[in-house]
Amino acid sequence: MALSTKTRDEIKDFLVKTVREKLKSYKPETGYAPFQHRLLGKDKYATFSFIQSMNTTFGMSIWEQVATLLARNKKYTAQRQYKLLGTIDDKTAEVINEIHYKLRKGESIANKAKEVQQIQKSIKNGEAKSDPDSTVDFFVNIKGIENFFDITSTKPNMKEFVALKLKLLRWTALRLSQSKNVKVFTRLAIPYNPYYPDSYERWTLKGLYDLENGEILVGKEFWDFVRGAGTYETLLNVFQKAGEIIKPELDKTFANFK
Repeated sequence: MALSTKTRDEIKDFLVKTVREKLKSYKPETGYAPFQHRLLGKDKYATFSFIQSMNTTFGMSIWEQVATLLARNKKYTAQRQYKLLGTIDDKTAEVINEIHYKLRKGESIANKAKEVQQIQKSIKNGEAKSDPDSTVDFFVNIKGIENFFDITSTKPNMKEFVALKLKLLRWTALRLSQSKNVKVFTRLAIPYNPYYPDSYERWTLKGLYDLENGEILVGKEFWDFVRGAGTYETLLNVFQKAGEIIKPELDKTFANFK
């Protein structure tokens, strides 16, 4: 099923609105940067500063909102900033820490199904409490499987990869503490591949994630997972059309910095 015109327009309008709102409130980070201004020009420096600010907005809201619109177009249950409540008992916390430690040390290789089974076997029913790791960037239920995504930056470093793996293990435990029989899959999403056309190469710690079974989805893998084959290419076209609408406003704004 192709992406509906309604959903394409919703995404396009959302993107245009987001950029316009950013333009209205935008002020360069510094009003006086004499060396950068003389080397690059005020307009170029202001443009760079704005792009940096937009990249932050992508990470904080755009990816999540677009993914949610796509999933709901497919009639999936989906939500951004999903609150995953639960309680992790002390024994299960030890199980999680042991799994994480062995993966970091290279004493075991990531096996998502096995990790879930270990947590499922240990976890006790608990109260639906808030946890420091309660907020999920993007949740989608696809054919009875509850997928919980952390949408991360395109180039996480080693510490970030390690910390994110622990978060995914904890998310699994939190959800299973509320229902031991639910089908749960916690994942990382990287919105695009910065190494294109080469394959994604930033696997800082091989064996930490179950790549073969989609614990990390990069670019096309993620968007097509959310909505179906062809979604990635369609989405790029929607972004381009939004860009064509907003370009004159961008050009006019940054011309004022010359």
